[in-house]
Amino acid sequence: MAGIDVMAPRRFGETSRKDAWWVVPAATGAVLLAFVVYATWAAFQGEHYHFGNYLSPFYSPEIFGNSPHSLFGPLPALWPAFIPFSPALLILWAPGGFRFTCYYYRGSYYKALWADPPACTVGEPRHKYLGEASFPLILQNAHRFFLYVALFFILFLAHDAYQSYWFADGAGGVKFGIGVGSIVLTLNMLLLALYTFSCHSLRHLVGGRRDSVSKGMCPGAYTCVSALNTKHMVFAWCSLFWVAFSDIYVRMLSMGRWTDFRIL
Repeated sequence: MAGIDVMAPRRFGETSRKDAWWVVPAATGAVLLAFVVYATWAAFQGEHYHFGNYLSPFYSPEIFGNSPHSLFGPLPALWPAFIPFSPALLILWAPGGFRFTCYYYRGSYYKALWADPPACTVGEPRHKYLGEASFPLILQNAHRFFLYVALFFILFLAHDAYQSYWFADGAGGVKFGIGVGSIVLTLNMLLLALYTFSCHSLRHLVGGRRDSVSKGMCPGAYTCVSALNTKHMVFAWCSLFWVAFSDIYVRMLSMGRWTDFRIL
């Protein structure tokens, strides 16, 4: 049997591949950068993030703010005037940190943005690999802690989805209804829940935090998370697009650009 040369390429971009290997990492990098730019812009706006019973997921939970969704009312007067304030800046670090340190996204943006490596059997721009054992990549190990916070956030998103079905009736009360926004926010909660519940760290957690399944944990929970984990990439991308669209939808309603059609 003829031998196969598997020596790694030595120069950046060097490869014997004939396909357009750069398309996927380039597209991935463009989408991720677009999301980061939009999410950062939306977080600093501090306005047009709510409309009636709808609250943008970028601002949920709203700890302090001027909308009816605020948990503790307006921002305290003690907040320094020279520091810009937006309700999203108090909470967006948690879901952002969870997604940024996600095992799947690491593999995506390592290739797309850092070219580490840009693709299989394609030369890298560096020759020394330090891994995630030193700063700053050692911070990626905080993913399991971001998971605990992300699980907590799903409860708030579920509450927001529930509230999206209750509309003001014009007489000081509320009545049940279904708007397009109700469906948008419900799908957002479900997709983010599926993305969170399919997390590799959650699978390890319910498996007994060992390399093999612990007898003390529920085998059914481990099997369920393992099944979801096979679709983790799908949930990651779907939830990324939908959470951005959910913010855009609420923002357009608040700005009067779109109309929220009532189904019921």
